Amino acid sequence: MRVLLTGAAGFIGSHIRRELEDAGHEVASLDLMLPAAHGPSAPPPEGVARVDVRDGAALDAALHGIDVVCHQAAVVGAGVSAQDAPAYASHNDFGTAVLLAAMDRAGCRRLVLASSMVVYGEGRYRGEGRGPVDVNVRRTADLDAGMFEHRCPDTGQALTWASVHEDAPLRPRSLYAASKLAQENYAAAWAAVTGSQVTALRYHNVYGDDMPRDTPYSGVAAIFRSALEAGQPPQVYEDGRQARDFVHVTDIAAANRAAIEQPLPGFVPLNISSGRPITIGEVATTLAAARGGPDPVVTGRYRPGDVRHIVADPDRARRALGFAAQVDPIDGLTRFAFAPLRDSAGTLAPTF
Repeated sequence: MRVLLTGAAGFIGSHIRRELEDAGHEVASLDLMLPAAHGPSAPPPEGVARVDVRDGAALDAALHGIDVVCHQAAVVGAGVSAQDAPAYASHNDFGTAVLLAAMDRAGCRRLVLASSMVVYGEGRYRGEGRGPVDVNVRRTADLDAGMFEHRCPDTGQALTWASVHEDAPLRPRSLYAASKLAQENYAAAWAAVTGSQVTALRYHNVYGDDMPRDTPYSGVAAIFRSALEAGQPPQVYEDGRQARDFVHVTDIAAANRAAIEQPLPGFVPLNISSGRPITIGEVATTLAAARGGPDPVVTGRYRPGDVRHIVADPDRARRALGFAAQVDPIDGLTRFAFAPLRDSAGTLAPTF
């Protein structure tokens, strides 16, 4: 197949490009090479064209003869301040809208979209003897007192987490999350209007080789790893028991290949995860053990608005695509402790 891959020079995009080429697909690779992702003056890698997905005319030329678009281009991260909002809206949402319009002009009716677990906001919870419980933002008084779990509104008892499936309510709680949900909404509406096919892959916590180093926009695994490289203990927020699903970037690439090779009707969102939950404390401990210390420090500090638990139900992706992650998080994080990282990526704030 002829695949147009946006964001092809990025952390995830570069792995997808190799996966698709190794599988025999013809890949047309685009990347804007934003300074926030690649450093202030990085040239595109060989075979990658410098193209802005907000440039409709450039996309018209790039889409000629394309069978499916794999859309990875985005400004990423949870956002450091409200000043990041225009960059998310411009690159993620307006860029996706321009791409969808160009695909319509080209008659290209298949899109694989990089989405994220962040569209859910908080995970799912249940109380003892009462089943599912909807939660809101945790109370500052509880957090200050070291009570980090959500409480049952009726009994005051701590709730336990449950896995999140794709039909769960979508309640974004960051600027980045709002932009990813908007991408999904544009894509779903486009699919309905044009009769096209969209597979939205909701990545959970992605890590692996070539991940950006410690920046305000990095993932927590890279932040812990950078601290250890500097001889400093990883700083674990809250009590370290926050549950997540860490999925290796090679599994993300495999999921994208599966979605490209297996068309699904209409708009279909899928969790892409390892299916093996791990706590943030375990992530820090695993990395520290692999590198020989220093041991993590559980600080008890918290960030207002942080999600407590978010763990995926991976079953729909297995049934729809035949995809199941191959890398166990403990094994993958142990290898990640010495994996090559990007030195200059993410050193600048995203720009409009």
